[in-house]
Amino acid sequence: MVKPLPVIDPGTAPYWQALAECRLILKSCRDCGQPHFYPREACPSCYSDNLEWKEAKGEAQVYSFTICHRPAGPAFADDVPYVVAIVQLDEGPRMMTRIDDDVRAVKIGCRVKVKFHDAGDGVVLPYFNLVSE
Repeated sequence: MVKPLPVIDPGTAPYWQALAECRLILKSCRDCGQPHFYPREACPSCYSDNLEWKEAKGEAQVYSFTICHRPAGPAFADDVPYVVAIVQLDEGPRMMTRIDDDVRAVKIGCRVKVKFHDAGDGVVLPYFNLVSE
């Protein structure tokens, strides 16, 4: 069974292209300086549309997570158990992702680093792996 892929529109195309190049980028406001995720056309902090893409380090901390023992549909049946997490990027924004590591090792506060996961059809997703300290 084929997993669903994200819909790539003109506003998010640079984000998906950067992931395909193994780079994580964030929109950042030129007026207030705040980076944000998910990509959108106006800054959620000051509502300016004076935005630019900036490279992120790809390092984060686990903010929250759940271990999925039941798949989110038949296409994910072979993946269980897997971790869905919200990570807080070092740049500030939080993003939802998968942590592609031992599900028993994931804890709130763990350090993680982006891992570029080929989802097929030219789409790359930002998964994360635990960073050993």
